[in-house]
Formats: sequence, structure tokens, C-alpha cells
Amino acid sequence: MTLTTASKKSDDDLQFVAFEKVQKSYDGLTLVVKDLNLTIAKGEFLTMLGPSGSGKTTCLMMLAGFETATHGDIRLGGVPINNIPPHKRGIGMVFQNYALFPHMTVAENLAFPLEMRKLSKSDREQKVNRALDMVEMRDFGGRRPAQLSGGQQQRIALARALVFEPELVLMDEPLGALDKQLREKMQFEITNLAHRLGITVVYVTHDQTEALTMSDRVAVFEDGRIQQLASPATLYEKPENSFVAQFIGENNTLEGTVDKVSGDQALVTLDSGTQITCKAVNVSAAGQRTKVSIRPERVEYQVSRIPNGAHTIEAEVLEFIYMGDVFRTRVSVAGNDDFIIKCRNAPDQVRLEPGQKINIGWLPEDCRALDA
Repeated sequence: MTLTTASKKSDDDLQFVAFEKVQKSYDGLTLVVKDLNLTIAKGEFLTMLGPSGSGKTTCLMMLAGFETATHGDIRLGGVPINNIPPHKRGIGMVFQNYALFPHMTVAENLAFPLEMRKLSKSDREQKVNRALDMVEMRDFGGRRPAQLSGGQQQRIALARALVFEPELVLMDEPLGALDKQLREKMQFEITNLAHRLGITVVYVTHDQTEALTMSDRVAVFEDGRIQQLASPATLYEKPENSFVAQFIGENNTLEGTVDKVSGDQALVTLDSGTQITCKAVNVSAAGQRTKVSIRPERVEYQVSRIPNGAHTIEAEVLEFIYMGDVFRTRVSVAGNDDFIIKCRNAPDQVRLEPGQKINIGWLPEDCRALDA
């Protein structure tokens, strides 16, 4: 079948950034990135999330051109960029330390990448003012970075990455140095700005909340590989393996052995002897060891709120913590002394005491039998 111009353009947009069988080794022996295959659509906000040493930052540095792939191809807009130097890739970059020139004013910092591209003075001034307007910093053009707060410096670093109107912006832990309240405000601002301008963003962080809040899709890295690539809701609600379940948000696990797998259901005997039914995610046969995953907010302990058809199991209250909007209860259940239940703070919510014996319950579809 011959592709029409419209469908061909659509395919190009869907694969605006492409990693094809990319590997990276620093010593020729150990691969820190292993056979990465990833495509990023034009206008997408994709976050690379993972612990230190998982390979996410190395992938970003290869895309930026600061590291060279040991094997495989990286394409931008359909063009291979492995051998194109960083300054010719037309990519905007924002770092955690802002990387602003301290001896230059804000306006001079923003004008610098435009000077490198040999734009006229009038064009430079117009683009600098437009970029400052984007981040609501027009009145700060004459100040030096040292005269700005952390949040203001972060806005200027973002404006400098956008000033030459790149189609792709890379961000490496850009909010790591900010306090919690400012970080949350900047998450919202960066996401809105990216979507409003239609730019493609590849964002690196180890902060799960940041990734879930900001992203269209999240690639969860561990040991040089993508463990799961999905929307934030899918990652949280439907983790594909134990690493993702534990790394994304708070999670409870109960260990056991698979008795039977039937379709997408698994019958599991927990190590305590209790039998439960779960979603069979990456278990396939009887006799397999498994970790059953259950989110804290899916568990109920108040009898009137435990739904029909729920599994119920006895637990002992170890801690009951008031957290304002929620009650966080730690219980001992089926051999796990760190099983967490989160219930919203409501007038009719029963408050518990350490040492109290209770029955807790959850629906079979809310627990997932994952790899051991």
C-alpha cells in the first residue's frame, strides 16, 4: 500500500524522536543502556523515570549529543543524529543547576544562543522579549542570575532553552534544587507551557510524583532497560512487574505461590496459608512464586465499606497516623508488618488503636500477581 502524504506525515510525527537498538557502554564491557527501542511523538511530554544508575540520564545525554551511542541509531525528525554535534542538533536543554552565565544579564543569557545562530540584533531582542514573556519575567532582563531566586533562575533557564524556538527540549532533573511548594508550581507551569507551545519534551527525573503529574507517557528505567512504558494512570493502576509496582507510588506486597492460572485470573496461596484470587499479570503456571501487589487506597478496614465479593483477612494494627486529608494505617497481615492502608479523612471514618485486631478487605481485581 502506498502511503499518502498525510499518513506519511503522521508517521513521522509519531516517531519524531526514535532510539533504534541503542546500547551504551563506558568501558567496553558493561552495558549501561541495553537495546533501547523507543519512539516519542511530536508534541509529547515523555518522562524517563528511574533510580540512580538505571540508564535514564545516559539516554538523555545521547539524545543531546553529549554522549555517543556504542551501538544503534538515534533519529530526530527522521534524520540520524549520531554524528551531528550537540550545537547543531537544534535541541533546547534545561539542567538542574540552571547553567546560566553569572557575568551576563538575564537578557544576555537568553540572547547568547541566538548570537551563536547569527541572528540580527533586532531579531534577538524580539525573541528574547517573547521568551521572557512566556515565563512572565519581562521585567528581569537587566538583572544578573545572582540577583534572582531559585524559581526565577529556573524560569530563565527554561526561557533560554525555548528562545530559539526548538522543536525538542530536554530537561535533566530541572526542579531538583527547588523547595516542595515551588517545585509543584513549576511542574504545572512547565507542563502547561510545553502543551501550549506544542513542543516535544523529554524529561528525566527520579521523582515518581513529578513523573505522574507532568507526563503524557512515562518510561520506567531499571538496569539499562525500559521496564514499562505507559501513561501515568496505566503505570500506577496496571504495573507489569514487581519493580514498577514498587517504584511507582506506595504499594503493598504479599508473597505466595500460584495454585492455578485461568485466563487472566490466578489463584494464589499466600505464605500465611490464605488463598486469594488475583489478576494474573506475569505468572503463567501453578507452582510459580509470586508477589501480589495491592495499592494502599484499595484496602478497606471499616466493615460497612468492605465491598461484596472482597477478600477479607485478619490483621493487627501497628500504627494509626493522622495525615490531614488521609489516615495512614500500618498493619501486620499474612507475615507482612509493613502493610499500609490509606483511607480518606471523613467524619464517619473509624479510628484505630495499635494492638487492635481488625478484618481488612479488597476486591480480587485490585490485586495483581506479579513476578517474585
